[in-house]
Amino acid sequence: MPILLADIVATLPSDESWGPSTTTDALVDGVPYAPYSKGDKLGRMADWTTEGKDREGRGGRQQYNRNYKDQQVYGAGTSSLFAVQVAEDESSFSVVDNTRTSTKSRGFGRGGATFIRGRGRGGRDQRGGRGTFQRVGQRGGQQNAYYDNRGGRGGRGGRRFGGWKDYDKPQRNRDSSVNIKPDWQMLEEIDFNRLAKLNLETSTGEDIDSYGFLYYYDRAFDRPPVKNNERKLNVVDRVAYNVTTSQDPIINELAEKDEATIFATDNILSMLMCAPRSVYSWDIVITRNGNKIFLDKRDGSSLDMVSVNENAADAPLEASEGNKDSINFPGALALEATFINHNFVNQTVIESDTSKYEMSHENPFYNPSEETEALASKAYKYRRFDLSLEKDEDPLHLIVRTELDAVVKNNISGEDQLLVIKALNEFDHKAQGSGGALDWRTKLTSQRGAVVATEMKNNSCKLARWTVQSILARADVMKLGFVSRTTPKAADRHVILGVMGYDPRKFAEQMNLNLSNGWGIVRTIIDMVRGMKDGKYVLVKDPNKSLLRLYEVPAGTFEEEDDGPQEEIAEEGAE
Repeated sequence: MPILLADIVATLPSDESWGPSTTTDALVDGVPYAPYSKGDKLGRMADWTTEGKDREGRGGRQQYNRNYKDQQVYGAGTSSLFAVQVAEDESSFSVVDNTRTSTKSRGFGRGGATFIRGRGRGGRDQRGGRGTFQRVGQRGGQQNAYYDNRGGRGGRGGRRFGGWKDYDKPQRNRDSSVNIKPDWQMLEEIDFNRLAKLNLETSTGEDIDSYGFLYYYDRAFDRPPVKNNERKLNVVDRVAYNVTTSQDPIINELAEKDEATIFATDNILSMLMCAPRSVYSWDIVITRNGNKIFLDKRDGSSLDMVSVNENAADAPLEASEGNKDSINFPGALALEATFINHNFVNQTVIESDTSKYEMSHENPFYNPSEETEALASKAYKYRRFDLSLEKDEDPLHLIVRTELDAVVKNNISGEDQLLVIKALNEFDHKAQGSGGALDWRTKLTSQRGAVVATEMKNNSCKLARWTVQSILARADVMKLGFVSRTTPKAADRHVILGVMGYDPRKFAEQMNLNLSNGWGIVRTIIDMVRGMKDGKYVLVKDPNKSLLRLYEVPAGTFEEEDDGPQEEIAEEGAE
């Protein structure tokens, strides 16, 4: 039956209002009420700027203004009851740009590796795309592209520079510096993370006595070499002693006089203080006799060798790991670096019997009636450090034998300054294990800071040890020489490219080297040994893990052993 217009009008409300009838279910005192979560933060009652801050960013996802990312609006924890539901999501709509754009690229190194950071889908001026990492123009004309899926904030994302397959590298299995025998009993295992948290403030130490003499440093080596006239590293046969702690006659006399409780050499002590930076295995022999503790090294110990690129991300490989270049084995490089350091010190001093710096006593290890070879420029200073704590009833002192290499006149005051001379060596900046080092011949003069920074990264442990030794001896200057092979394939011929001088304390700050942490490590190890019975112990750095192990060994261990890593390295070099 058709509906009449009069019937529709009759059904309308009789009052003056128009529209659907109102209810009070969603009203509180006549005010519309929106539900919210009790966990929501109460912010603004109304924020009219939200639309301006919640905008689409470069990365194709919703971005928030940095200043407002932690601020929330009242009722933001639940979906809005008043939101307009559109028929289709506009964010799913996009425009594809098919125009071809050319990006100017710059190649690095051999093979034309190119790195491009894209900021848009089509080109440099477009927004909304992700950053990409591309490598094009490889050898043989191949072109491969690797894309990084991590966009990051604003689409700038990218992977770290180089080493894109580091995750797929096999774990290296290095050999221990000493053969762990079945009758050795492991007492302690110390992780490097624990060592890094230790701290002990101590004084700069006091001099007890000094022995030997020093020649004056030749300042001509501080000047850069003339082009096409490189200085060759010469073999200078001079006698230099590296006697372990318990065989030092001066230390034995000081121990009998009860001058200290702990005795060590700077070579051994620096390794212990810089233990968290070490990668290769090493070991220290600790002997407790009554209340005296001696830190010794074995004959042919790895502590006597100078490592090369120990801390590099891609350190030199052994033959068993696929390295076919025998002169670049870690053992061969260490032997080469030790040879360079010995000759470099002797070549950079001016030998003169009338002009040399005499210490209080003569060299304690040299016997002129039995030895005829000339002595090297070397001074030994025996210094004492206080490692006591407030809770200690008796003072705990350490005596260390430190070494100095030369002396030089200050340009301004004319006073004598004590030097420690060391040498860094370059074998082949293109070979495996170089750690991304720059070419010293072309970059040492123009990019000196970059060269030193790279060496700090690749040889962190070695440079830290040299710096600690300089500070222990209270040297005024640490001279670092830069020595390179004449040709990359000749490991027995070298040239001196330059010498730089540094204040050891400022150099330690540049390396982020904390001596208080080193003294804390020494005190911790000593406290462990003091809590044990008299005997012999060996502290070994694990070859493949960042931890130390303390073993108790029989009393006669190492006394009748002649074979060691030193002879094995010499045999490898001969082959």
